[in-house]
Amino acid sequence: MTFELRIEPAGPVPIWRQIEDGIRRGVASGELAPGGAVPSVRELAVALRVNPATVAKAYRRLVDSGILMVRRGEGTYVTELNENEVAVLRDHELLHAARGFAHAAKALGASPEDAADLVTRVWEETPDA
Repeated sequence: MTFELRIEPAGPVPIWRQIEDGIRRGVASGELAPGGAVPSVRELAVALRVNPATVAKAYRRLVDSGILMVRRGEGTYVTELNENEVAVLRDHELLHAARGFAHAAKALGASPEDAADLVTRVWEETPDA
């Protein structure tokens, strides 16, 4: 499985946060395997066409939260998380997405039933990964 990180440079979310969130999603989905290497700060900065300090900030936050680990002289790796830790991370990411959707649905005046129906419809239309 290949992991591809995409950012929206002109979007409202800071780029460092987009990088952090993207890596969290990659770990939660299994696209980034425990113990697997991630690109160096410089490599990712070049690939995304962003300042290395931006990538370094995201990586530092991910290390501080236990998602990534640095092996001096070797590189940066996904922490060896057990199944429960990955499940907690996945649930956190799903909850974050659900909160965003619920906020938007409420702001648009949708009922809980209409919002749930829409989620079901989109779920059925979405191909498996």
